[in-house]
Amino acid sequence: MAKRPKRDIEKVYPRAQFVAKLRRLADAVESGKGFSIQVAGERLHVPAHAHFSIEHEREGDVDELELQVRWTRE
Repeated sequence: MAKRPKRDIEKVYPRAQFVAKLRRLADAVESGKGFSIQVAGERLHVPAHAHFSIEHEREGDVDELELQVRWTRE
């Protein structure tokens, strides 16, 4: 497999698009299936064995909630 370049993207989506992506992810996780999602022009394939976490950060008056999905590419 070719080495993929390092990437750190944060993409802002309109509420309706965000909800649709989140709903598709939740449905796939609930059914134990893999999931495909496109983020900023790159299609990602999330396997069913991915790990899920929720992160909360606070700095000054700003709170941030991140829903994280991690996996190792095979």
